[in-house]
Amino acid sequence: MTPPESEQVTVLLKAWAAGDAFALDRLTSLIYEELRRKARGYMRNERADNTLQTTALVHEAYIRLVNVKNVNWSDRAHFFAVSAQIMRRILVDAARARASAGRGGLAQREAHSAINLDEIPDASSNRGAEFIAVDDALQRLAEFDPRKAQVVELRYFGGLSVEESAEVLKISPQSVMRDWKLAKAWLKRELSS
Repeated sequence: MTPPESEQVTVLLKAWAAGDAFALDRLTSLIYEELRRKARGYMRNERADNTLQTTALVHEAYIRLVNVKNVNWSDRAHFFAVSAQIMRRILVDAARARASAGRGGLAQREAHSAINLDEIPDASSNRGAEFIAVDDALQRLAEFDPRKAQVVELRYFGGLSVEESAEVLKISPQSVMRDWKLAKAWLKRELSS
C-alpha cells in the first residue's frame, strides 16, 4: 500500500468511526486486498478439502470488524493489528473445534518442539494442534510480557512486517526485532516442555 493510500485509509477509518457509512464503503475497496493478502498468509498451506477458505476468513473477519463498536482507529496499522487479532481468534476457534471433534472432545497435550515460528501452521490441517499450542503459549507470555506477546501476534498471526509491527506498537524496528527474537526463544522453550 502506497503512502497516499495508507493516509487515505486512516482518514476513512476516522470518518467511519465518526459515523460516516459511505466512508466504510470506500474503505472496504482500499483494504480488501490487503486483508486477503494477510489471510492468504494464514492459509498458505491449506488442504484442498479444507472447510475454511481464504475468502471465508476475510469475510468473517470483515463482519466482525464492521461490528466493532467504540474503536478510535488511530491509523491503518491499528486497523490491521485489530484485523490480525480477529483472524487469529477465528483460526484458533476453528482449530479448537476441529481438534475437539477429532478427538471426541478430549484435548491431548503434545510436545511441539519442532514448531517453526517463522511459518504459520494451517489451523485446519493436522498441524492445527501446533496453532493451538502457540496460541496457548502466547497467552501465557502475555501474562508477564504483553509487548512481546503483541509482537508475536502481529508478526506470526498477523503477518505484519517488522516495520508495520513497529508502527502499530509505536516502537523502533530494532525493538520489534529484539522482542521477536526473545519471544521466539521463550515460546520454543515453552512449547518443547
